[in-house]
Amino acid sequence: MSEAAGKVYLIGAGPGDPGLFTLKGKRCLGEADVVVYDYLANPRLLRYAKPGAELIYVGKQAGTHTLPQEEIGRLLVARAREGKAVARLKGGDPFIFGRGGEEAEELAAARIPFEVVPGVTAAVAAPAYAGIPLTHRDFTSTVAFVTGHEDPTKDETGIAWDKIATGIGTLVFFMGIGQLPEIVEKLVRHGRAPATPAAVVRWGTRAEQEVVTGTLENLAEKCQGMKPPALIVVGEVVALREKLRWFETLPLSGRRILITRAREQASGFAAVLEAAGAEVVEFPTIGIAPPESWAPLDAAVARLREYQWVIFTSRNGVRFFWERLQAAGRDIRDLAGITVCAIGPATAAALLSVGIRADLVPTEFKAEALIEAIQAVFGAGAIAGSRVLLARAAEAREVIPEELGRRGAQVDVVAAYRTIRSASDADAVRAMLREGKIHAVTFTSSSTVKHFLDLVGGEAEVLLRGVVVASIGPITAQTAAQHGIVSHIVPENYTIPALAEALVGHFRAARP
Repeated sequence: MSEAAGKVYLIGAGPGDPGLFTLKGKRCLGEADVVVYDYLANPRLLRYAKPGAELIYVGKQAGTHTLPQEEIGRLLVARAREGKAVARLKGGDPFIFGRGGEEAEELAAARIPFEVVPGVTAAVAAPAYAGIPLTHRDFTSTVAFVTGHEDPTKDETGIAWDKIATGIGTLVFFMGIGQLPEIVEKLVRHGRAPATPAAVVRWGTRAEQEVVTGTLENLAEKCQGMKPPALIVVGEVVALREKLRWFETLPLSGRRILITRAREQASGFAAVLEAAGAEVVEFPTIGIAPPESWAPLDAAVARLREYQWVIFTSRNGVRFFWERLQAAGRDIRDLAGITVCAIGPATAAALLSVGIRADLVPTEFKAEALIEAIQAVFGAGAIAGSRVLLARAAEAREVIPEELGRRGAQVDVVAAYRTIRSASDADAVRAMLREGKIHAVTFTSSSTVKHFLDLVGGEAEVLLRGVVVASIGPITAQTAAQHGIVSHIVPENYTIPALAEALVGHFRAARP
């Protein structure tokens, strides 16, 4: 993608909900060598950046600039002149009060190739998530986007207040919460009725979304003390909110949930939670890596015909076993006559995806239940004298091999993969927990608990006060309890869908 002179992509990150990011934005972000991102760009979008990409934060909040606008322009030019592809990730849409036009001018002046990737503007998205349509055939056919904070260096206003006050049906003001009394005064002075419905939408589409409705006459008073980012919406369409509000009715709306699962396994879980209205923060405390050596697994694959049983305890075990089986020039025919066991439905589904149907899946998804199921289905003495291959993580509970050994089986425990501590941004998560921005934390294995504790340090118990802790099963909950962490949610079925359903049920019941 990089050219001799490099290239810059001015990408709209959307209003905050990562599901509103565009497909083209995702593609460009994944190809970029450098990502320069803003305060209003959801950090979760950075997961689309390619490994090794340089990530540069240039966030700008009211009164606080990490990097002045002029420096941002110079940074984009400098990186592009190094021959790099640069993704400039801006909140909302870059050309709607995003100063994207200024950055594009600097690039054009420097003869740097650039493209603009539009984003979903907050002007449309925030009111939509608040249940406010900007146009409606029964109310208005006109809408205008207006800045509530003009360039302070200008001698006079560029806004024709006398025309927009009565000439436009719906007005959407950006960056105007600090000037709300003045905006209201100008609209009323130029003819807009004081009884006109109006609303302020703060952090639209995010877990912190806050909506205050009223009229031009009382909105400023109702919103005293409210801080940016927020949009002001003025017009008769605001009255439709009471009928059309939908986002707040979702069971996990307003909840920010921390997922500690490995990044490559978190997407399905996150999608279920997001569909229920949650904002997900991925904090992968573990990563999945190959074992220190493939030699033990390869040796087991070479003598596969010597085993009567093969047991898998996770999807990762299936994945790596299958890869090494194929690398050895073998396939599912080598499992003919061997009894294949899976500890749960997710593991069984992973086996089925490569053409292997598990002979046994216990109804309770833990090691002890697997032993009981083997005895119940195949008889108490079924495994005596048998040779069993257990392909699993390098670090795991010893229940299965110990119990099988007691029953006369010869068990070969082979590491198919390792769980390693992930290099996650622990400082950011600690800050969110301290500030009460995390409403629930999920643990999907004992490893996620242990590595979470390693990453956040000794203050975990304090940080989790007031936070709902959801553990996938009793073993995980027991590990958490050993470190002083109480699990409020433990589903009856130890699966990701059951954990998501339990979270939905818990917060739905907690609603007033």
